[in-house]
Amino acid sequence: MAVTTASHATSAPRTTTAPQPTDALPDETVDAVVIGGGAAGLNGALTLARSRRSVVVIDSGTPRNAPAEGVHGLLGLDGTPPAELLATGREEVRRYGGLVVSGQVTAAAPAAASADGDLRFTVALADGRSVRARRLLVATGLRDELPGIPGLAEHWGHGVVHCPYCHGWEVRDEPIGILAVGPASVHHALLFRQLTDDLVYFTRGTELDQDTRARFAARGIRVVDTQVTEVEAAADGTVAGVRLADGKRVARRVLGVATRMQARTEGLEELKLPTQDLPGGMGCHFATGMAGSTEVPGVWVAGNATDLMAQVGASAAAGALAGARMNADLATADTDAALLATADTDTAPRAAHRAA
Repeated sequence: MAVTTASHATSAPRTTTAPQPTDALPDETVDAVVIGGGAAGLNGALTLARSRRSVVVIDSGTPRNAPAEGVHGLLGLDGTPPAELLATGREEVRRYGGLVVSGQVTAAAPAAASADGDLRFTVALADGRSVRARRLLVATGLRDELPGIPGLAEHWGHGVVHCPYCHGWEVRDEPIGILAVGPASVHHALLFRQLTDDLVYFTRGTELDQDTRARFAARGIRVVDTQVTEVEAAADGTVAGVRLADGKRVARRVLGVATRMQARTEGLEELKLPTQDLPGGMGCHFATGMAGSTEVPGVWVAGNATDLMAQVGASAAAGALAGARMNADLATADTDAALLATADTDTAPRAAHRAA
C-alpha cells in the first residue's frame, strides 16, 4: 500500500490546567528530579519518595490528556477526570515528602561529579531557578501532530479522537469518519468499525490496494477518495461533517485520526538522549532499555516519551518501575560512597603513624 505525501501537520492544541499549589525548589542536591508530572512522572516520584529518597517533580501543567473528560481503561478509576487524577497523585507524592514544583524546564545537563564520584545534574527552569540532582527521570510525555485540515484541531479531544481504547465507548454507534494519514489508518479503521456500523474511510491521497478495499467492503466500510478540504462544525460547536474538494459534504459526528506522536524533547538537548523513529513516519520517541534506562548514565525515561502508545495505566506502571530501578542505582552509589569514606578513615591513622 503506497502512501503519498501528507498535508502539512499541526500540533494538537495544548490545554493548560488550572494553576496548582507549588513547592519551593530546595537549595541542596536532591536524589532525583522528575521532569514531567503526568502519570509516569508522579508514579516514579511516588516510588522514590516511599523509598525515602528526596525527589522533586517539575511540571509545566500541560498534560496531553487535558482535553479529555475522563481517563478510561484504568482499573478502579475508569472515567476519572484527568485533572482530578493528577491532583490526587500530587497529594500522594507530597504525603511521603516529595516536592511538586510548577515550571518549565529549559535545560538539563550533567554537572561535575561529586567528591565521591557520584553523578550530578543541573536542571534549569524558564524563570531562572535551578536545582541539582543525582538522578533524572524524564517523563515529559508527547505531543500529537494532526493533519493540517482547516477546522480539525478545534475539535481535538472531543469530536476528533485518536484512540479507540481511550474514547471508543464514548463515541459508539455514532457516524464516524477515519481521516487517513498512512498505513496505520487501515488498522485504525478496523478498530473503530468494532464501535459503529456507520464508518467512512477518507483516503486523503493515500492509495488502498484492492485487497484492503475488499476487506473494507466486507465490513461495510465506505471509502471516499476525494480530498477532504475542511471539517465543518454544527451550530452547537460539535463536528457536523467534512467538506470535500468537489464541494460535497459528508455528515459525520466523530472523526478518528492517527496522529503523528512526537516525544517532548524541549530543554533536554544537552543530555544527548538517543531517539528512535516509528515506522511510516508515525512518530519519534526516546530510545530506552530495561525499565526505562538510557545510554546516558543516571537518566531514565518513562511513559509516552518512550512508549508512544501507552495509556495512563501503562505509563504509571512504567514510572513506578523506573523509580524502583533509580532507587536501586542510588543504593549502590550510597554504598560505594560509604565504602570509600571507610577506606579514607582507615588510611588516615596509618598515614599519621608513618609520619610519626
